[in-house]
Amino acid sequence: MSASVNKSEEQVILEVRDLDVFYGQKQAIHSVSMQIKKGTVAALIGPSGCGKSTFLRSLNRMNDFVGTAKVTGDVLYKGQNLYGKKVDPVELRSQIGMVFQKPNPFPKSIYKNITWGPKVNGFDGDTDLLVEKSLKRASLWDEVKDRLHDSAFDLSGGQQQRLCIARAIAMNPDVILMDEPCSALDPRSTQGIEDLISELKRRYTIIIVTHNMQQAGRISDETYFFHEGHLVEFGETKQIFTNPSKKKTEDYITGRFG
Repeated sequence: MSASVNKSEEQVILEVRDLDVFYGQKQAIHSVSMQIKKGTVAALIGPSGCGKSTFLRSLNRMNDFVGTAKVTGDVLYKGQNLYGKKVDPVELRSQIGMVFQKPNPFPKSIYKNITWGPKVNGFDGDTDLLVEKSLKRASLWDEVKDRLHDSAFDLSGGQQQRLCIARAIAMNPDVILMDEPCSALDPRSTQGIEDLISELKRRYTIIIVTHNMQQAGRISDETYFFHEGHLVEFGETKQIFTNPSKKKTEDYITGRFG
């Protein structure tokens, strides 16, 4: 019994306990608790304004940048509370990276987009190898290997988003957070990002916010349904989409609201 408990604990990379998030007097997240297992793709779904992105940003302390934000509760990463006084948020974000809704490459070359973060954090290895490895893992190398010193802004929207994923990968994270990474992309680029996520989960844990129910069904292992700041229901994606236990979940998935 004890061995199986230990094995289960090893699989959990993030554990959230009674998380509340406030913006001033307004409460955006209400007492959310969950566990995210290593090597899974977890989809956060729910209508606009339900707290999905706020919750996502809580997982690597991006809400620290919002002056009115207050977070209570615990977020444990490999057993350590991310909101502990000794935690360096900059170092944390190298382990739990973020890819935003709109591609946001740095105003630098493709090459420097990859190397800038690692260098700032003390990387002294082979930068050429780092760039090649990161771009290959983001399925972008073959498209840009002959133009590494061109501006990142010369890339298409889909390529820019994959570059942002490569930039996160270059930091050697355990977890990659994605906040609607396909919402600004055309269908072909969206397909490319979805295929990439399926590949990346072999190495990383991915937590993605999406409004696209079909996308959540295609790419995620587990789904978490938020409504008005509450985590209503969660479970294996197939179960959530075919046999949800809460009527509110069923109503959202079947398009009755949202």
